[in-house]
Parts: sequence; C-alpha cells; structure tokens
Amino acid sequence: MLRNLVSPAITRPLTRSKLTARAFSTSFVQRQAASTNDSGYTHILTETRDKVGLITLNRPKALNALCSDLFHEVNDALDKYDADDNIGAIVITGSQKAFAAGADIKEMKDFKYVDTYKKNFLGHWAHMVDISKPIIAAVNGYALGGGCELAMMCDIIYAGEKAVFGQPEIKLGIIPGAGGTQRLVKAVGKSKAMEMVLTGSFNLNAQEALQSGLVSKVLPAENLVDEAVKTGNAIASMSQPSVRMAKELINKSFEVSLSSGLRWERILFQSLFGTADQIEGMGAFAEKRAAKFTHK
Repeated sequence: MLRNLVSPAITRPLTRSKLTARAFSTSFVQRQAASTNDSGYTHILTETRDKVGLITLNRPKALNALCSDLFHEVNDALDKYDADDNIGAIVITGSQKAFAAGADIKEMKDFKYVDTYKKNFLGHWAHMVDISKPIIAAVNGYALGGGCELAMMCDIIYAGEKAVFGQPEIKLGIIPGAGGTQRLVKAVGKSKAMEMVLTGSFNLNAQEALQSGLVSKVLPAENLVDEAVKTGNAIASMSQPSVRMAKELINKSFEVSLSSGLRWERILFQSLFGTADQIEGMGAFAEKRAAKFTHK
C-alpha cells in the first residue's frame, strides 16, 4: 500500500538522467497503448508477445495504486491468458517510476471493520496464485505495500536497477493484508521481514533484494520488460504439462511437509512418463536434436 508515502520523491527537480528516464517511460506506455487500445480495460494495458501475455499496470498519475477495479481487470486478463493455449507464460509490469506504490488509500480510508470483513476486502487479490501458468513480475521503481505483495504473488521477480521494495503499512496504523507478513518471511527471512514490516521504513533496493533472494535478477530499466518476456518465451517453449507441475510443486513446498512434498514430486514425476512430451524430450536428447514439444 501507500503511494502517499512516496509522493515527496517525485516533486524534486528532474535531472538530465531523470528526464531521459521519463522519456523512456512515456514512450514505453505509448507503445503499449498503441498496440492494446482495443483491450477494453481502463486501468491496465495488455499485449501478446509471441507466447507471452504482457499486462502493464496503467494508472501513472496514481503511481499504479492498486484500486479494486484495477485488480479485477488484472484477474480478468490473467484468466484469459491462462485459458489461451497459445500463451505459455505471463509478465506483469508497471511504469519505470512505479511498479505499484501500494493499494489505493483513497479507496480504503473510510472503510470500517464491517466493510472489510463483509466484502472480504483484498480477498480477490489471492486469485492470482491460482493461475496455472508461470507469472513473471518485471519491477521498475516503487514496489511498496500492496505493490511488493503483488510482486511476491508472482513466480519470478526481475527488478530494474532502481527498484525499491518495502512494506510501510505500519505507518498508517495497519499491517500488510495481502501476503506481506507471510510471503516476505519466506523470501528474505524472519529478521529482515520483521524490520521491514515493523518499522515501515526499511526498504530494499534492487541489489539488496537480489542478495536477500526476493528477486532473481537485476537488469537495466530499459531492458527489464524485454528480458522478462524473453524468459517467459523460454518457459513457453518447454513442455507445458511439465511447467505447470513444476510450478505447482515449488509453490506447494511452502505449504506442506518435506516428506509430503517429496511424495507428490515423485508421483507427478512418474506421471509424466505417460506423456508424448516425455518421449519427444528424451528421444531428442538421445538423438542430439532440439525437442519439439506438443504439450501432450
């Protein structure tokens, strides 16, 4: 959450490098809009790049604050990509300045407990983790509060060199509500997660996020989305039954015991010997040629 907590940073005079960054960010959004003006969405842009579905959060004036309408649009786009046999992976990104600077405080500031409980507020955010295809977060700029939680719901996180991750909800008299107290611990460890959540001030820059294991790669901002799409297409070229099983098992490792996880890994491993892709993959290896998977 908390786009209001970062607003002072965007009032400083722009240096030449910042002007260049702004030009890149503007042209990036314009390119996205030009190719997706028929998507029918208000708060996001969608685009297909080969076998990858690309979702761009598009509330630049609000630093991509995550209002309910935006998240409903994200969920709808995710469902469509998940059902599309021509798509093998999904990338979610924002602008160069902000992946998402938090949930929309204006939307929630007047809520009462009964409102949040009866409406299961933020419950619809969890839909993302039910998507069967791998999701890559390409994070430039601020990923604070709900923005950090959104990134952690994805399967892989790539960060731009100036990305910033944090959970400052405590400064608003609340706590993270979409995974910040749970997924963050598993990503960076208890002590660092405690410091980030309890102080609301300890943020991770891109290199710190890489060192802590929160992200898997740090890239120049101008290359970030292209590299994420490249990885997505590499994943999409693999046997999709194997990809989906691997994703499910890795995510389940955080929820089940080691013995249970190993048992299910072995069962699903064995089941893949009933697929055409296993025959093709091992045959291609033996014949020293590239495999041509049919996802069957």
